[in-house]
Amino acid sequence: MSKRGLREPCYDRTGAKAPVWRRAGGPGRPRTTWARYWAAWPALAKAGLAAGASRDRLTFTPTMSRALADADLVQENAPERPEFKVKLFAEMDAVVPPESIIASSSSGITMDVMQSQCKHPERCVIGHPFNPPHIVPLVEVVGGAKTSDAVIERAMSFYASIGKKPIRLRKALPGHAANRLQAALYKEMLHLIQDGVLSVADADIAVSYGPGLRWGVMGQSLQWHLGGGAGGIHHFMDHLMEPLVNMMKDLKMPDVTPALKQTLIDSVETEANGHSVEQLAEAENDVLLGLLALRAKAGGTLP
Repeated sequence: MSKRGLREPCYDRTGAKAPVWRRAGGPGRPRTTWARYWAAWPALAKAGLAAGASRDRLTFTPTMSRALADADLVQENAPERPEFKVKLFAEMDAVVPPESIIASSSSGITMDVMQSQCKHPERCVIGHPFNPPHIVPLVEVVGGAKTSDAVIERAMSFYASIGKKPIRLRKALPGHAANRLQAALYKEMLHLIQDGVLSVADADIAVSYGPGLRWGVMGQSLQWHLGGGAGGIHHFMDHLMEPLVNMMKDLKMPDVTPALKQTLIDSVETEANGHSVEQLAEAENDVLLGLLALRAKAGGTLP
């Protein structure tokens, strides 16, 4: 489970069956999951459903063995506690069919750790979705030392088949790739705020009404190809890369003090302008779905 959405609808929109098993929580927990699932369905319908897709394909099972007995792929979303993940992966490994993939949504625990007690570690892989996971296509795929290349390729093919945009990480890193890119950007945003260059609101505007708009269309390296004009990326590397490198060297690490944190809290609450987290998330989802629809219209021009 994600705090911003469900993993399961990503599968159900394709018409696949999605049995769910939850280890923790009382009898009300399935109802909570179902409520979030029901709320996410309109966004999935707007994004496009495959023939046969139905909310009825989500089922809750009382035991893990029953939920996983016929699974082709398991998507684990347990709490980020290493000892818990190790035990859970060993338990799943014992009941999942040997040819099936066991994938984890973990953002901070490496597969080397999670697969350490498995009898079939070669079929264990990380498939990390990006929030909100039922809308944003990105999935970061990375194996452990004992994960087979064949399983990684199968996982990549699976995520692509359900409309996701998988990327393969060749090395395991804390936070994977996209979260680290976010961290790098936020590092400089905090420095500019702390140094008095920008307010919190203006820093957000600089991102969302500037490069952030373009990043929703193409990545930064391809953007530099446009930035190089008629000469493209070659001109950019020959004439514009050096000034960019000098700018990189000037980037600073902020001192994240209690005072800076409070400044961020106060400013973000002002930016929210009385809207709830749910209202802001719904508005964001609508814009994201519109952007994805526009990207689809561009056809093969955009990667």
